[in-house]
Amino acid sequence: MSTESPSVRVEPREGEKEDAGPVVKDAAIAEGTFHQARVAGQVRRKHFFSPPDAALAEAVNRDADNFEFTEEEEKAVRRKIDLRVLTLVVSRYLVNQFDRTNIGNAHVIKAFNENFGITNNNKWTVALSIFYVGYCILEMPANVLQRYIGANRFFFLSLSWWGIASLSFVYAKGYAGLLVLRVLLGIGEAGYYAGMIYYLSFWYKRSELAMRISLCMTGTLPGAIGGLLAFGLVRAHTSLLNGWQFLFLIEAIPTLLMALFILLFLPSFPFSASFLTPREKAIAQARLNRDHRPQSHGGMNGWAGFKAVVNDVNAWMLMIIYASFNVGVATISYFLPTLINELGFSPLSSQGLTVAPYAVGWFMVFFQAWHSDRTRDRGYHIMLSTAISCIGYIVLAALAGKGTSARMIGGRYVALFLVVGGNYSLFPLVMSWAANVFSPTSKRGVGTAFIVSISNCVSIAFPQIYFDAEEDFRDGHAIAAACLFASFLAAFLLRTRLAYLNRRNAEKLRAAAIQREDAEETEKENKVVGAAVDTTERGEEVWDDDPRYVFMT
Repeated sequence: MSTESPSVRVEPREGEKEDAGPVVKDAAIAEGTFHQARVAGQVRRKHFFSPPDAALAEAVNRDADNFEFTEEEEKAVRRKIDLRVLTLVVSRYLVNQFDRTNIGNAHVIKAFNENFGITNNNKWTVALSIFYVGYCILEMPANVLQRYIGANRFFFLSLSWWGIASLSFVYAKGYAGLLVLRVLLGIGEAGYYAGMIYYLSFWYKRSELAMRISLCMTGTLPGAIGGLLAFGLVRAHTSLLNGWQFLFLIEAIPTLLMALFILLFLPSFPFSASFLTPREKAIAQARLNRDHRPQSHGGMNGWAGFKAVVNDVNAWMLMIIYASFNVGVATISYFLPTLINELGFSPLSSQGLTVAPYAVGWFMVFFQAWHSDRTRDRGYHIMLSTAISCIGYIVLAALAGKGTSARMIGGRYVALFLVVGGNYSLFPLVMSWAANVFSPTSKRGVGTAFIVSISNCVSIAFPQIYFDAEEDFRDGHAIAAACLFASFLAAFLLRTRLAYLNRRNAEKLRAAAIQREDAEETEKENKVVGAAVDTTERGEEVWDDDPRYVFMT
């Protein structure tokens, strides 16, 4: 907590109202509302694509630096943030994932494949791969745009584009039409995952991120619900629409409605949150400032942030971790109904049987994230999840083509539980680790987007590993297992590196403290008035190459 006295004189900055008196009232400072009151009514946005008002952001930050609050107040503000921000983010993710996974459920329906000319496995994997083209091109620019115009407006555009593209599947025909729509879906999702992690870093402490990301960013829960919806919707038929068309129609409409809810009710930043009182805004900002001080504006531009990221070894190691485990996610989310269908179940039963692996996987996702936050550890938890998923793929590869006895089918089905739980639990762990590693905020936004963007460039090839349908995808499972093992090794190396950097930085700080004590002692002996001064501007973000920065390992 801040120890500064609230009885200070504060000079007005540009855009602030002049104070009526020369001395700031103690009560106004203690309440955490003084600076916000001075810009009240002056906040304006000229048009849809204009940035949020920087004067209000600065006012909230200045209020956050000059007042005290209790632990009970902080918990109450966090609950309000969870109810508004987290609820909207989770809901947004659910409707998005329904649209993303429904093509996998539709693929086991003969009418869908006939409509889009999917006559073999090669055409199917190309349609899956081309989705990632939009990701590769627009991921990093999307994060820069999000920070500039605000999360609610950016996500409104993203969801609207995505929903319209998904709805277009209902009436599209032919293989070329399928490829075009898959590219448009990828463009709509560009900036989605990295952007959401970046957005949550403005609301939660580093030790609070993983558990909340597990609620917001895991495909297990929507995968389970999507399987249930598909199980029911594909049975619907009318004179105009087949069952697979109902699947896309019913799941696209909520996406478009959610886009409007996001625009109206999701705040871009804590300082612009209308559901918080001025004091609560200051508390929301203060709790973050005392953890990692995110900045909503200013700092490096997008190009400078990009150069800082590509020159950071940690960024490349995180990219390897993400890209390697994403081979499993990029395949299992689309191939799970197909893999179950290959066990001898009917297309409709295959959709229903996807629910159990996703449901059990969700518990693993949530537990791993909760325990990771509780222990403030990322590396060991990531290694555990990659090991579990790797074992699952090894079992699938070992049992492929071994017959259709109950024992073989049971073993392969159980292995899918390990694969789903292990793969999807890595999303919140890896992305929250990335958010903990990069600083300042402008670098964090580009860094998280860089990891997802480069990884998804590699993801273009991932569906192609399942080329051996005639062999029950034995080679595909083996390649996936090797990739998960590579992710395990990269996580081990990164954790070792970050632990070393923390030890080295601690030694530097101890040496600097000894020097400062010696300097102060010398000044006393020479009767020089004064003391060592920290030249760091108060309130400045600590960069990740500063010895004071502590990496979460």
